[in-house]
Amino acid sequence: MTDKTISDDKYYYVISEVAQILGVSETLLRYWEKEFPQQITPKKGSRGVRRYTKEDIEKIRTIYDLVKVRGLKLAAAREVLKQNKQGTAQPLEAIQCLRKVKEELVAMKRALESM
Repeated sequence: MTDKTISDDKYYYVISEVAQILGVSETLLRYWEKEFPQQITPKKGSRGVRRYTKEDIEKIRTIYDLVKVRGLKLAAAREVLKQNKQGTAQPLEAIQCLRKVKEELVAMKRALESM
């Protein structure tokens, strides 16, 4: 998963932007929308263009973590989300924070090595 940040000044994202932010295909996002209808509910305009909010993107990140990182099957991921809504999001937030810290430390190490 590409860990690109979400812009603070933007409220809606189209599917291609979300796919790029998360490093997945648009097809996978549409598929997950069908498989996780309680969690992924983007707004659709008059032309059917999906508009995702920051909250939608965070929910998709949680699903990505459950399915792609932890290796759960879709039914198991649905059950985890159903049973433990906050419990799955909290570790994901911690992991994302730790990844950012790691990136900063690696950058500092490179800077020190180049001196």
